[in-house]
Amino acid sequence: MADFRGPNTSAGWDVGVKQTVPGSRKTVWAFLMGEGLPLWLGKTTKLPLVKGAAYETDDDITGRVLSVQPGVDLRVSWRPGEWNHDSTLQLSLKEADGATIISFHQQKLTSRDERKMMLGRWKGAASDLEKALKRQSK
Repeated sequence: MADFRGPNTSAGWDVGVKQTVPGSRKTVWAFLMGEGLPLWLGKTTKLPLVKGAAYETDDDITGRVLSVQPGVDLRVSWRPGEWNHDSTLQLSLKEADGATIISFHQQKLTSRDERKMMLGRWKGAASDLEKALKRQSK
């Protein structure tokens, strides 16, 4: 698992995490948008894959779909209930040697503390997704 993070002059603080998981990009995308959705987005069973569509999770995260390229890339606004601002979350997939690299990149974080909190969240999500996809591929 790789991570990158730091201040970005145009978008506040940002954080990123990458994880290689078993399976084709198509298979991983289907899992992320279906059964695996609660593992990364939050406790929900649906995310409308339409630009401008709103979503809300049971754990108080709200946002809108900013762009979607099915099987490749998804950008959403992402805002926990305790924040007074939106951030931008990008989920990207890239095939690599029979596996898929999942990348989370979050921008518009307001502080080092938010960055640290989100780094923990995305590392945890990446690890949970890897475990779930390994179980699924057996």
